[in-house]
Amino acid sequence: MGQSIIKTFDISKKYGERYAVENISMEIGRGQIYGLIGQNGAGKTTFIRLLTGLISPTDGGMELFGESGSGLERARSRIGSIVETPSLFPNMTAFCNVEAQRRLAGLHTMIDTYEILELCGIADTGNKKVRDFSLGMRQRLALAISLLSEPEFLILDEPINGLDPKGIVENREMLKSLAHEKNITILISSHILSELAQLATNYGIIHEGRLIKQISAEQLQAECRRYVQILTDDAARAMEALKTRFSVEDYELVNGGELRVFEQTDKTAEMNRTLVEAGLLVKSIHVTGQDLESYFIEGISGSYGFM
Repeated sequence: MGQSIIKTFDISKKYGERYAVENISMEIGRGQIYGLIGQNGAGKTTFIRLLTGLISPTDGGMELFGESGSGLERARSRIGSIVETPSLFPNMTAFCNVEAQRRLAGLHTMIDTYEILELCGIADTGNKKVRDFSLGMRQRLALAISLLSEPEFLILDEPINGLDPKGIVENREMLKSLAHEKNITILISSHILSELAQLATNYGIIHEGRLIKQISAEQLQAECRRYVQILTDDAARAMEALKTRFSVEDYELVNGGELRVFEQTDKTAEMNRTLVEAGLLVKSIHVTGQDLESYFIEGISGSYGFM
């Protein structure tokens, strides 16, 4: 994996009798864009609050940049974050907000405020007060503030919430640039899985407070293979016909009427002809493949043995 930015060891957070986060062991390597996936209430924000030190764990521990225990506070000076609703000064401009946060944090970095605002796409807001900003503009301002410390590790909880389609694309390209050009490691949670799939290099799936799956983008692509989806009146008989004609071995019978063939995906026309000649009713036949969203939904339902 290379150098680890963060490791957690069976970290848990319990409120009363209920675990919000339970025994999560996770490792994130330098340069990764790590997508944290989970339903509302799954424990994503609680886990992020544990990483940033906003709450303390009930059990377990962590290492950040190789530091643990009393060294975590020092290590956290090397991270930037947006957690839940960002704290902003509504009666100030974007520029004044960034400068105020710089002074409050006691930062003396060389990075220029205008440079940060331009990077985040809000340099042209002028004298407009934050109270008049859209939710998306507030998100961009929060991201600008999180970059003030020139972090090596950026933790973002739903950073594209409220952005319009153009803003989402701009946000994606900006985060890719931060990761690739500035070597910033990013942990990002988002419920917009189609967008996360275009950004993340690695994924962690949290369900009911537990980390049930970690997978790289390359592994995900291999698991979400393309296949020929065939809907017919008799999937089992269709499979026998394709075995005889094409020697198909890699397939799945989903139910009585659906067949998935994971090989020879360039032969849909020939497959269709074979099935028709065998007297089968072919309702549809086409090449398809899972996306991150369907992989996640099927995974937490137990289809992939996540749990």
